[in-house]
Amino acid sequence: MHDGCTGSFGDGKQVVDKIRMMGFNTQLMPSNVKIKCIECGEEFEMTHLETKCPHCNMVYGVTPCSVNYPERIKAAGINY
Repeated sequence: MHDGCTGSFGDGKQVVDKIRMMGFNTQLMPSNVKIKCIECGEEFEMTHLETKCPHCNMVYGVTPCSVNYPERIKAAGINY
């Protein structure tokens, strides 16, 4: 599991669970990040640390420590 800013997560569900537990899931991203959804292939903007793809409802999450690294945004599952 994650250990501060030095740890890493195994999957997107762990990322989303952690930011929800910490109350960060509704926090705005410092700047929006355009990502391509792994489920439907549509591009959309990630506006919050937890954001749903508006096309297929795939949930994505990123920890506050990782917002500057788009490759650390993880998919958790549809309507997770």
